[in-house]
Amino acid sequence: MKWIYIIAALIAGLGLGYLLFHNNTSDDAGVHSHEMSNAGSEEQIWTCSMHPQVRQPEPGLCPICEMELIPLSQEVSDDPTVLKMTENAVAMAQIATETVGAGTINMGDTLTLSGRLKADERRAATQTAHVPGRIEQLFITFTGEPVKAGQKLATIYSPELVAAQKELLEALRFSDTNMDLPEASRNKLRNWKISEEVIQQIQSSGEILQNITIYADRSGVVLDKRVNVGDYVKQGETLFTLADLSRLWVLFDTYEEDLPAVKVGNKVMFTTSSLPGRTFTASISFIDPLIDAGTRVATARAEIANPGGVLKPEMFVRGQVMPTRKTTTEQLSIPRSAVLWTGKRSVVYVEIPDTEVPSYQYREVSLGDRLGDRYIIAEGLQAGEKVVVNGAFVIDAAAQLNNQASMMNKKVLVSGRESGSMAVMVPDYQRQAPVAFKEQIGDLALAYLSLKDDFVQTDPTAVRTAAQAFLKKLDQVDMKLLKGEAYHYWMEQLQALSAHAGNLPDLTDIEEQRRQFDFLSQAMIHTVKAFGAAGKALYVQHCPMAFDNAGADWISDEETIRNPYFGDKMMKCGTVLEQLVD
Repeated sequence: MKWIYIIAALIAGLGLGYLLFHNNTSDDAGVHSHEMSNAGSEEQIWTCSMHPQVRQPEPGLCPICEMELIPLSQEVSDDPTVLKMTENAVAMAQIATETVGAGTINMGDTLTLSGRLKADERRAATQTAHVPGRIEQLFITFTGEPVKAGQKLATIYSPELVAAQKELLEALRFSDTNMDLPEASRNKLRNWKISEEVIQQIQSSGEILQNITIYADRSGVVLDKRVNVGDYVKQGETLFTLADLSRLWVLFDTYEEDLPAVKVGNKVMFTTSSLPGRTFTASISFIDPLIDAGTRVATARAEIANPGGVLKPEMFVRGQVMPTRKTTTEQLSIPRSAVLWTGKRSVVYVEIPDTEVPSYQYREVSLGDRLGDRYIIAEGLQAGEKVVVNGAFVIDAAAQLNNQASMMNKKVLVSGRESGSMAVMVPDYQRQAPVAFKEQIGDLALAYLSLKDDFVQTDPTAVRTAAQAFLKKLDQVDMKLLKGEAYHYWMEQLQALSAHAGNLPDLTDIEEQRRQFDFLSQAMIHTVKAFGAAGKALYVQHCPMAFDNAGADWISDEETIRNPYFGDKMMKCGTVLEQLVD
C-alpha cells in the first residue's frame, strides 16, 4: 500500500512538473523574442548541437557533420537546486511546511519493526544411535512429525549388541564362580542405553534379541531426518534433529538508525498475517552485538510462549516496540514525512523566503537518530528555516522532469546536461549482484529495447502496449536477491522506472511519451551500469538535439543510430557514447 501512495505521488509530481516545464518553455519563448529584438546590439554566436565546440558568428552548416547551426543561448542558467512554482501549483500539490527549531522530542514513542519467528536454538537437540547397526524399521518417517519422550523411533540390528547379549548369557552360567562377570556384561548393555526391562527379559528368557528398539530421549518436532531404512549407523551418529516449539524466538530486524530506541527489556506487541486479529506480547531479551554487513541490520530477540503450536517458525511478524521509560531531548528535528531518502545522507526541500513566486531548494541533510515519527538533524538545516513536510515527493518529481536536482537526479550540473548525459555518479554493484538478478535485468533490457523500437517507429499505440509489457517484466525483478546499498540503489531506480513507464499507457501524444521515455532511459542506463545485464552487449547513445537541444540518451543493442526521439525526421541523429559491458 505504501508503494501505491508513493507511485501516485510521483505521477502527480510528474504531471505537475510537466505543467511547470511547459509554462517555463512558453516564458522562455517570450524572452527569446525579446532578445531577438535586441539582436542588433549583441553579437550572436552560432553552434552545432552535435559538435558544441563549433563557434561561428553567422548561421550556416556545421563543417564537421553539415547539420544546420543553431543560435547559442546567452542566458545564464537558473540555480538547478531551486524549483519555482505558481501559487496554483502549490495549492494543487497541497504543499505544507514546518519551521525548523529546537524543540522537545518525545523519545518514548513506539517503533515499528519487521521480523520473523524462529525455533529457540537452546531447545533443539539431536537424537543419536546408542548402538552401531543397521536400521531395520523407522517409526518416524518425515520432517515435521511430532515426537514424545519415550516414543519408539527405530529398530536396529546390531552384531555388536548380539555379541554382548551372548556374553551376558555366558556370564550368567558361570555366576557361581565369578559374581562380577554378569554385572560387567549388564553394564556394557547399560552403556548402550539398553533398559533394565530389556536386560531382565534377556536374562529370564535366555533368548537373544536380534533387533533393539531406540526410544526418543526428549519431546519435540523433527526438523531434520538423517536416516532411512537399511542405512548402517555408527554409535553416536545422528538419526534426527528435534526442536521443542513450545517456546519460540521472535527476531526483529533493527536498522542502525533504530538501535538507540531498542533496549533489552522493551515490551513488544506483534502481529502476524497468518493469525489476523490476534496480538502477542513479548519482551526484548537480547540485541545482537554485530550488524550484518550485507543488510545493515542487527537482530533484536524476544521470546514467546507457544501453547498449542499456533505460531510457526519462519512466520513473518510486525511489531511495535514499547519504550521502558519516556524521556525528552532538545535538538533540531523534522518529521519523517519531510525526508525523501532515509539514508545517512537524505534529501529535503526548503522553502526560500521572500521570493516573488513560491520557490523550494533541494537540500541534502545528515540525519541523526530516528525518534518516533521524527528525525534528529545532524547537519544541513538551520533553526528558523521552513522545510516541506507534505508534498516533498511531488516537488522532487517536478524537479526531475525539469532536469533539476532531485532525489533521482542528484548530480545535475549548473550548465545543464553535458554531452553524454548528466553528470551522475553510478555505483558499481555488479560483483554484489547475483547472476539471477543480472538475468532479470537482461530480460528487462529486452523489454526496454522493444519499447525503444516503437519510439523509433513513432507509433504511440505500440508504445502504450510495449510499456505495459515493460511493467510486467519490471514486476518480475526479485528485489530480495539484493542486500545493503545495492538493494537501496535498486529501489531508487525502481521508483523511477515504475513511475515513468507507468505514465506511458495513459498518454496519446508521442512527444509527451518521449518526455517520459527520456527519464525512463536515464533510470535504465543507471540500472544496467550498476548491476549489468547478464552478458548482453548494449550501447548508450545520445541525441544532442532532443528537447530543444537539451539532449537525451537511450540504450541500444546495436551501434547503428536509430533515434527514438525523432524517428524518421532525423533517424541517424546521434552518437554512441559508450558500450555497457557486463
